[in-house]
Amino acid sequence: MRKKVLDVAEDAFQARGYHASSIGDLMAAAGVSGGALHHHFPTKKALALAVIDERVAAAVEETWIAPVLAAASAREGVRAVFEAVAAELEQQGFVRGCPLNNLAHELSLADPDFRIALAGIFAGWRRAISAKLRADQQVGKDEGTDPERFAALAVAAYSGAMSMAKATQDAGVLRDCLAGLERSAPSPSQGALAARRRNRILPRPGTP
Repeated sequence: MRKKVLDVAEDAFQARGYHASSIGDLMAAAGVSGGALHHHFPTKKALALAVIDERVAAAVEETWIAPVLAAASAREGVRAVFEAVAAELEQQGFVRGCPLNNLAHELSLADPDFRIALAGIFAGWRRAISAKLRADQQVGKDEGTDPERFAALAVAAYSGAMSMAKATQDAGVLRDCLAGLERSAPSPSQGALAARRRNRILPRPGTP
């Protein structure tokens, strides 16, 4: 029953929004009584926080974090996600937007608990990308790129692209934003220059 309520709430919050989805609507859609719903979720806010923590965070993990961490490099992982999401949306034929983005737009200023929960997912998303890029740099890849800034740019580009795709019902903007993001990659000469600068600044092992 708890899973069914979460399923219904997740769908309603994405399709209509949190404020436009009444408890009565959710009860009717889930086919549960008020007592049964409140046994698991005492308030509508508690239900929304569960959707954020259990469903939205899981969606970001599945769609973004796991694929990027499994990719050969951070940039390849980011590229693969953009391309996969664009292809899926084009096959689907409509765009509902990014689940995290949708709720962040509606709820971040509505309640500090919502804001903190949503900000935590964004922070984890950025940490995963930056950590992958730092791992790449340990083996000599992408040495001219700042990991934190690249992660922020990747998340912002995707979030903005999904907002525009939702407004226009056109997933092509994801590919446009990906092309712009990829142009931010440093050239091999820039990467080598950054590495030489670090070597001049950082003492070699065994030097005083």
